[in-house]
Amino acid sequence: MANLAQQFMSEITARQLERGFFCSSLSSSCSYAIQQSQQPGLLHLPPSPPALPILGHLHLVGSLPHVSLRSLAQKHGADLMLLRLCAMPAILVTSPHAAEAVLRTHDQVLASRPHSLATEIIMSGPCDIGFAPYGECWRQAKKLVITHLLHSNKVRSFRLAREEEVSMVMAKISEAAAAGAAVDMTARS
Repeated sequence: MANLAQQFMSEITARQLERGFFCSSLSSSCSYAIQQSQQPGLLHLPPSPPALPILGHLHLVGSLPHVSLRSLAQKHGADLMLLRLCAMPAILVTSPHAAEAVLRTHDQVLASRPHSLATEIIMSGPCDIGFAPYGECWRQAKKLVITHLLHSNKVRSFRLAREEEVSMVMAKISEAAAAGAAVDMTARS
């Protein structure tokens, strides 16, 4: 009799777990679908040409990107245009008036960089002048670079090394020109 009661209780518990799992997965699926359906209306995105599912608008960018982007801008006739290059959304500014608004008025809003998981793993966080999002960390990194690497005294201190390197390259090119030989600029000497 005790075994029968225990078996009955385990069946009830298993049914309740199944029901609970089903209800929670159904409610989370519904809330995700509702959120996705409302999202494009909330973002007020600029116009965009038809895109492919994985590639986005990459197929529309030809061998001469500036020509194909100009023709897309003329075709869609807006100051701003949304392009998805694979998974990365990009806003294309197509008029001087919009470029001024973006670069002067809204510069701090658009100054940040996209978050990259690879950067976070490799660099132990994105606090680097090349990868940090715009904020206090980036400003501190920029201040360090300008103070210690790009300061006029520091740049002047490497003048002799730069001049020596340029004269070595010029001598190599002159020798090759006199011999009528091709110059391999990628080779280190």
